[in-house]
Amino acid sequence: MQQDANTAGPQTLLAVRDLDVSFGGTPVLHGISLTLRRGERVAIVGQSGSGKSTTVAAVLRLLPGSGRITGGSIDLDGEDLASAPEARMRGIRGSRIGLVPQDPMSNLNPAMKVGAQIADALVSNGRPGVTQNNREEFKRRAVELMAEAGIPDAERRYGQYPHEFSGGMRQRVLIAVALAGDPELLIADEPTSALDVTVQRQILNHLQKLVEARGTTLLFITHDLGLAADRTDRIIVMADGRIVEEGTPRHILLDPQQDYTKTLVAAAPSVSAALSPEDTSAAAQPEEHAPVPVVEVRRLVKEFKLRGQRGQVVSALRDVSFTVAQGTTTAVVGESGSGKTTVARILLGLETPTGGEALVGGESISASRGPERRRLRRMVQPVFQDPYGSLDPTFSIERLIDEPLRIFGIGDRASRRSRVAELLDQVALPRSIAQRRPNELSGGQRQRVAIARALAPEPELLICDEAVSALDVLVQDQILSLLADLQDRLGLTYLFITHDLAVVRQIAHKVVVMKSGEVIESGTADQVFLAPRQDYTSELLSAIPGAAFAR
Repeated sequence: MQQDANTAGPQTLLAVRDLDVSFGGTPVLHGISLTLRRGERVAIVGQSGSGKSTTVAAVLRLLPGSGRITGGSIDLDGEDLASAPEARMRGIRGSRIGLVPQDPMSNLNPAMKVGAQIADALVSNGRPGVTQNNREEFKRRAVELMAEAGIPDAERRYGQYPHEFSGGMRQRVLIAVALAGDPELLIADEPTSALDVTVQRQILNHLQKLVEARGTTLLFITHDLGLAADRTDRIIVMADGRIVEEGTPRHILLDPQQDYTKTLVAAAPSVSAALSPEDTSAAAQPEEHAPVPVVEVRRLVKEFKLRGQRGQVVSALRDVSFTVAQGTTTAVVGESGSGKTTVARILLGLETPTGGEALVGGESISASRGPERRRLRRMVQPVFQDPYGSLDPTFSIERLIDEPLRIFGIGDRASRRSRVAELLDQVALPRSIAQRRPNELSGGQRQRVAIARALAPEPELLICDEAVSALDVLVQDQILSLLADLQDRLGLTYLFITHDLAVVRQIAHKVVVMKSGEVIESGTADQVFLAPRQDYTSELLSAIPGAAFAR
């Protein structure tokens, strides 16, 4: 049921009424009505293309390209933003409505020190006593904001560049920029989607404290229903440019009324999701009775030399050992910097270990040479996080999938074309897309192309490095179902690198938990999720969004 925005009272800060938006004459938002009360925390959820980010862009009057507001009003404390002149909007953005965007690296100037970027926000928002001629004052205030956003040693870090910060710290810089104008309404648009669960929790805990202390109204945009349920008072569900349902988190997660909401809830990864008996029996097989593992990682060590510091090294891996049984999925989990991607790069032959060895099919990756190394590389294929970044945008889909076949000298032109068609069928893509380019496909379709490309040389092992973390919950569910189906039909083995334990619970037979370059715990999915032995594992599990609402 959509809330009646016309009931806006004195406690209402924002009232959107019957909002219509079109792009190039094509309607994309249809009669959106919602209200936000002062100090309230509200989430808008929905899959990619549902209209949630377009709604935010309309409120900020920052619709891209041919986007136009074609009907309705956007009332901010008595002022209609839909018809306000652009000069007036420049005074509202930042000072009355703040924005924490999704990707800090594309929203921070890489050539400008972070402190100066926060100071710029202070100047542009006209904070009292802060002017271009009062540099010491705006530096002092910028340092205060950095500290308030949870950045340690803020005065020293004021003079650093974005690349010198971790992903979580860059997100804190964006929070400091958004708070520089002391806004009444803060819009957080997927602010932690690229962060691991523990960093995500730290950022959102801190953001929550800040908005509560300031009495700020929060509008939280996300595709993660669990996150919305944990962090907000009310959830608005959008689909196809319309509001389809809204209510409290408990109502939306435990008693959804609309079919679309029910589908979202069913697709949301949850700590309560259990492996089927068939899955658990495969995971629980004693390794000593299993066939020769596809992957053996034995006492792996990897050190990186520090530039400009003679003899100084940083240890990325310390004595890492585990195996991956044929036809199963092993998830390697941990926070950013735990070493899980370094393990994947060694298995792909992209890094050489400092000590120990990594074997695929009983053969050492690092010790192999010539034809043997080529054969091993064919056996192990990657599926990366960002399909748009890993697929050449100038290639057709057919050429992208065909490329591994040509590289490994498999078949002639006719047989390769037939193989491409077969692979498109396997990943449930229409053959008609073969001559299209990646930018003509959705994110989920691009990831299916990446999977088809990885399957082309008929590997035994797929290494999926955060392969679904960039996708919304419904597309993520479709890709995970596809991977499970392919495993059943083709006998594939998966090494799944991820920070998302909710996803791990859905797909893994075995879990390897890493911290600071070491394996601190491993076992079947049931063992790790239901009876974790290490405090760190328990902390990771407690950070999974939405666990409190699991049925």
